[in-house]
Amino acid sequence: MRKLENYITGSWQTGGGEGKPLFNAITGEQIATASTEGVNFADVLQYGRETGGPALRKLTFHERGRMLKALAFHLLSKKEEFYKISWATGATRADSWIDIEGGIGNLFSNASLRKQFPNERFYVDGEMINLSKSGQFVGHHIMVPKEGVALHINAYNFPVWGMLEKVAVNWLAGVPSVVKPATVTSFLTEAVVKEIIASGILPEGSIQLICGSANGIIDHVESQDVVTFTGSAYTGHQLKSNKRVIEHSVPFNLEADSLNASVLGEDAKPGTPEFDIFVKEVRKEMTTKAGQKCTAIRRIMVPESLVEDVQIALGQQLAKTTVGDPNVEGVRMGALAGASQREEVREKVLELSHSQEIVYGSLDQFDVVGADKDKGAFLSPILMLNRDPFTNTSVHELEAFGPVATILPYKNVEDAIRLTKMGKGSLVTSIATADNDLAKEFVLGTAAYNGRILVMNENMAKESTGHGSPLPTLVHGGPGRAGGGEEMGGKRGVLHYLQRTAIQGTPQTLTKITNVFQYGAEQPEAQPHVFRKHFEELEIGETVFTHKHTVTDADIVNFANVSGDNFYAHMDATSLDGTIFEQRVAHGYFILSKAAGLFVDPKKGPVLLNYGLDEARFVKPVYPGATIGVRFTVKEKVDQEKRSEDDIAKGIVKFLVDVYDETGETVALATILTMVKKIDQSA
Repeated sequence: MRKLENYITGSWQTGGGEGKPLFNAITGEQIATASTEGVNFADVLQYGRETGGPALRKLTFHERGRMLKALAFHLLSKKEEFYKISWATGATRADSWIDIEGGIGNLFSNASLRKQFPNERFYVDGEMINLSKSGQFVGHHIMVPKEGVALHINAYNFPVWGMLEKVAVNWLAGVPSVVKPATVTSFLTEAVVKEIIASGILPEGSIQLICGSANGIIDHVESQDVVTFTGSAYTGHQLKSNKRVIEHSVPFNLEADSLNASVLGEDAKPGTPEFDIFVKEVRKEMTTKAGQKCTAIRRIMVPESLVEDVQIALGQQLAKTTVGDPNVEGVRMGALAGASQREEVREKVLELSHSQEIVYGSLDQFDVVGADKDKGAFLSPILMLNRDPFTNTSVHELEAFGPVATILPYKNVEDAIRLTKMGKGSLVTSIATADNDLAKEFVLGTAAYNGRILVMNENMAKESTGHGSPLPTLVHGGPGRAGGGEEMGGKRGVLHYLQRTAIQGTPQTLTKITNVFQYGAEQPEAQPHVFRKHFEELEIGETVFTHKHTVTDADIVNFANVSGDNFYAHMDATSLDGTIFEQRVAHGYFILSKAAGLFVDPKKGPVLLNYGLDEARFVKPVYPGATIGVRFTVKEKVDQEKRSEDDIAKGIVKFLVDVYDETGETVALATILTMVKKIDQSA
């Protein structure tokens, strides 16, 4: 019998002993064993810290992002191999698509996030803070990668997505990972990691894999490590309360299974698109992955008058769900991940049935197509009805982690809000309604108890990813029973693996540290003009001090004629009583336009184009007779990638436009972005 391999300390290794048997969820046949006997977990974690960590931290965010993109393309080219293996987990092709291609999609999404970070090994967070009267003592925040490992302890339901949605984030941050998938489906995770290692795209030590038990590994974590856990709240709380985690203040992100809800709005009556969307979404969430999703709908909240309609409509939809071998045409729901998972669901259904009734499906009487019901881990969809959910509260306490959900009647939106909260914290709740006022009341009433809320209506239905689909750009997690954690969320997720540090000093010192010009730092005069320099030649802080211009009434009138902006403060001196203006004031956009006329060097050179304008502020009125000049300073340089061999090698340069008057006071501030050619066209 094949033994799964662990990828640890730079090589593939099998554990000792017989190991834990792993079974095909469809046929019940044993397919492998998994063991970690003899594995030294302290060595595994230390290897990640000493080998993977330094290698990743040498790379910039942009380099790490390109690494993720390359890996995503590589894994995508191997996806059909993963689909074949995924079948043994009980998954249909559609289930596997979520797990495999959804997981790879997380790599692509995080690769794109590199554009929100500098081409540096650190991230500058927020704006400079002045801490003194003279402006020569200031503060800022930078963020650097933690110098530990990300230890991911994952659930069995998504052996690919569960890994890739986490490692994509820590790799972009510059932190290596140790992945511990749930043993029952770890054979699929092993197949994906084998391809990751074989690709040679990641620096050695970036990922290690443990198939089998990892009992005791938490005893070796350190303060620079990050632990994430996905699974049951009971196990998660045990790990989170580990003495080592507490004493070393190890960040611990817990994402626990929760009693997610979907609510049918009072306006969404039979015949409306919202009613049909609701029924379809509930059916999908009950049967996708055989209901084994941490985001699956467990509580179906329905207006009292519509309970029978929903029960009939759902029953009709569930009757179309053929259970069996996913390789057989027409099968829409496969098996649970294993026999132990099936038995656990059966026990929970029996416990729930003491306070509510089964109105569709059966634990024992159901058909299976193309497989032996007794050998595979099959179960029928089970729809239950709880007629008094405020009294019979086990539905708000127990989760059957399979194709099981319960209809709960409610009287009004206040009732729906109360029932939602009785779940004590969910990963996601959805509501089907075309009434935006109702949607607002429900969202604001339940947001504190949810990590995500989906409002479903006809207008979004065709493009919606659905109730049960966490997205890499939005946070995934939830309060209370859902674990109190948060992951993914675009840039937010990456920041979890960085240490935010306040830095203090002079503007010049902080400019040097951050590679971003801080107001008040030295501004050596540029020689020659900055528009005559290529990207590589520009230095942070170098400044063009322009000629000056005295603003006239004619300037204001001419700009009004050109722009069509005849706002009274510019054009009617008789209307200024009660305003902040002493006389007709120059247009703010005239000031910026004139500033451009002052700082631009018009001859053809390395500057290719003006890329945009950020953070424009008009801080002091400019009246006719005022004389303005510009301090035009290199603020920040952002490298760009060539899209093709024929593309021009270039970067984006951010310039601080500081417009001042004859008193020396700033009247306008803006940041302009220019695209500047590089000397080295091979870069």
